[in-house]
This record gives sequence, structure tokens and C-alpha cells, in this order.
Amino acid sequence: MKGTPFKLKQKLSPKAAAAKKVRDKAAAMTEWGKYKKRTAQKAGCPSGQDFDHALGKCISVNANRKKNSRSGSTKRKYNY
Repeated sequence: MKGTPFKLKQKLSPKAAAAKKVRDKAAAMTEWGKYKKRTAQKAGCPSGQDFDHALGKCISVNANRKKNSRSGSTKRKYNY
């Protein structure tokens, strides 16, 4: 993980970081992950904001990631 441009909050060994990368990619490519990406891109949120799938609108990154819930119609639709 040497030379990464991102600040890592988790201090992982190279083996653990590689395993996490595989898990994260697999999660992003699920039907739910593709749905989230598609709807967030369609919403076109300004810089510093994420698309909140529960509310169906753009909110601040901090508020959206703090909440991190799956509720409402998307929860029913994707069985979460």
C-alpha cells in the first residue's frame, strides 16, 4: 500500500488491505452497489455532497456517511 494518495483510517497489513480491496470491489459490484452508483451519478450532487438513498436527495457527505442507513423503498426493493 506504499505510495497511495489516500489517507487510510485503518492500519492494515498488506495482506489484509489486499483482501479488503477485493471485498470492497465485490460489494460495489452487487446489484445494490450498482443501483447506488447509478442513482448517485444521475442526481449530480455538487462537490461535498452525497446522494442519500433514503431521502432521495443530495446531502452533505458528513451527514450521509454518519447516518449510513438503508431504509425505505430501496430497503424493501433489495431485501436489506
